[in-house]
Amino acid sequence: MILICRSIPPLGQAAGVSDSFPKGKGFLVDQFQRAATSIVLNIAEGAGEFSRKDKGRFYRIARRSATECAAILDVCTKLKLVEPDQIQTGRELLLRIVAMLTQMAKKCSC
Repeated sequence: MILICRSIPPLGQAAGVSDSFPKGKGFLVDQFQRAATSIVLNIAEGAGEFSRKDKGRFYRIARRSATECAAILDVCTKLKLVEPDQIQTGRELLLRIVAMLTQMAKKCSC
């Protein structure tokens, strides 16, 4: 589980993107960092559950946090707070994380 948590890119992405934000947009940085952290923490909580139903619930919450991170990146691009190439890798990785969490949640709902 530790390897999965360390490989979650939004945590590193949140720090990198936040460095380039102009003054006055700290609320987006804060929201992005909290959503990115939520992905990792909910995956860990799900992994620690015995009940499939509870595991699935935590994986779905992590998935929602990942989609929130992607939306924040979209907002940042639309507001021209960051260059699109700065976040392309993060968006691609978030898509993979969402796909992974979707499969994990589905396996728990059987």
